[in-house]
Amino acid sequence: MFTSPGPVLFQFGPLTLRWYGLLIATSVLIGLNLSNRLAQSRKLENGLISDLLPLLVLFSVIGARLYYVAFEWHNYTNRPIKALAIWEGGIAIHGALIAGTLTLLLFCRWRRQPFLDVLDVLVPSLALGQAIGRWGNFFNSEAFGVPTDHPWKLFIPYANRPVIYADAEFFHPTFLYESIWNLLLFVLLIALFRWGSRDRDGLPEGALSCVYLIVYSLGRIWIEGLRIDPLCVGALPPACEGGIRIAQLMSAVLMVLGALGLWWLKRRQRQLPTPTQS
Repeated sequence: MFTSPGPVLFQFGPLTLRWYGLLIATSVLIGLNLSNRLAQSRKLENGLISDLLPLLVLFSVIGARLYYVAFEWHNYTNRPIKALAIWEGGIAIHGALIAGTLTLLLFCRWRRQPFLDVLDVLVPSLALGQAIGRWGNFFNSEAFGVPTDHPWKLFIPYANRPVIYADAEFFHPTFLYESIWNLLLFVLLIALFRWGSRDRDGLPEGALSCVYLIVYSLGRIWIEGLRIDPLCVGALPPACEGGIRIAQLMSAVLMVLGALGLWWLKRRQRQLPTPTQS
């Protein structure tokens, strides 16, 4: 059984350190170190990741928050200022992916760097960062699933439960499911990256990012089906009956894009001329 100790790690007067912020900062630092090492193996420009990461984090977080607020605006109409309270939780990974990709594309055009290569050195850190960041949902007692009696059940305080589940105490720890899934995805991406570094004919640039889209989205479709606080169109959580779960729809789209991307990259790779021996 899991029980959250609460969202605040440390408080001294007006100074408050929240678990959510600590986890995000930890993810960024680990991602910077890892991506720098992967960039060196791809022989990318020195210092490229260090220059990119602050912009990428900033605009990804903004995109993630805007995406979430756009679909949950009914919760902010009376107090719009609360839309800025990102430390209270409420970000969406698909918004971060959209904003982050656009930021990266513009950055690579500005610095004249290969977009697909840079993307490939970032996605392992992204998967690992998601595995770490999902624990922020645990400390905030949010993004949990339907009630359950499994041994790994998660206790949710009464104040954080939806009205229709007010009498239930234990729920699916969907944060844990996604954290484990992302950690396994990270291991897969690192293994593929190392294999591709040894045999560049076997893994075209951009393939790693396509694998990320397919595998992450596959797990997200399943996990999202368990959650009782999904972003919906045509209905409201927790049931979302008759509506569309946005994360499942976006995940399905990204899976298709990832599969088409792999097909296109492998097709392009086969069409490239083979270097002649001297």
